Amino acid sequence: MTESKLVYLASPYAGDVQENVKTARRACRYAMEQGVTPIAVHLIYPQFLNDGLPEEREMGIQMGLRVLKACDELWVFGDHISAGMQRELEEAKRLGIPVKEINSQELNHNLKPNMQFSGMRFGGC
Repeated sequence: MTESKLVYLASPYAGDVQENVKTARRACRYAMEQGVTPIAVHLIYPQFLNDGLPEEREMGIQMGLRVLKACDELWVFGDHISAGMQRELEEAKRLGIPVKEINSQELNHNLKPNMQFSGMRFGGC
């Protein structure tokens, strides 16, 4: 197996969490199909941090920005830039990390058909 780019994925999380998690999972699949190694911290950190508590949300953002430093690129998914995503974009710019934007239409159009996540559930955080 050859080493692939490590790509930080940014998409909204807060708001309609269930739908936003589905979008983040589709973004991970899309990125993998492009031959990169995706990392979506907003799918990881809410498993043990409470996004509703400002201090825990900030810890998650800070840890995510640390992960971003190790990535080769930042890919932004969706048609809306949340406050957290804006911080990720600003950090990528500061670090000189290339940014790629993928809108919802492109994401949904370019996924391979019959993509399913068998055995996976969406839970509230």
